[in-house]
Amino acid sequence: MKIYLIVLNTLADWEIGYLTAELHSKRMMADPGRECDIVKVGLTAAPVATMGGIGLTPDVVFDAVRMEADDLLLMPGADTWQAPETAPLLAFAKDQVVRGYRVAAICGATVGLARVGVLDGRQHTSNDKGYLKMTCPGYTGEQRYVEAPAVRDGNLITASGLAPLEFSYEVMKMLGLFRPETLDAWFKLYSTREAHYYDALVASMR
Repeated sequence: MKIYLIVLNTLADWEIGYLTAELHSKRMMADPGRECDIVKVGLTAAPVATMGGIGLTPDVVFDAVRMEADDLLLMPGADTWQAPETAPLLAFAKDQVVRGYRVAAICGATVGLARVGVLDGRQHTSNDKGYLKMTCPGYTGEQRYVEAPAVRDGNLITASGLAPLEFSYEVMKMLGLFRPETLDAWFKLYSTREAHYYDALVASMR
């Protein structure tokens, strides 16, 4: 399984922090030996800097990606999603959704998907429905907008930039790499900070 992580300048570090930590460390996976590689995908091969100033060098350019059934295209937020140069990358992402591959987008990436019509026919969320309508003139999906932190519709997950935890939970649930009881305890621990969920988390991995 490959997690194709889109890396753009101004990538919002915190929106994928929970997710990349658990996928890379494999510390909670039902089978820690299972292959799960995070592949950094760039608009070009040039290094980028996240919003937090961390430098990242893409492993591959997006047009060289060939997704397989278990893979995921992971699209973090960034200020650059509305820049004209991201249009080819958004067309690529739209093609992956249409072809049935798994795609997860948060914050500014959902705005990019709205720009290219991906959200018009699917249940989805974003940072604000009014903002989508204002910034994406062709967007017609307001009747399918869901006021929720994160929404899954088939092979597509969307989330508000204020919901990195809920986003991570939905993505991890989609990937099927974690026992349900482990994922439930993990989410409740981080969302409530109640100590007994830590005990439940540890017990779920025995």
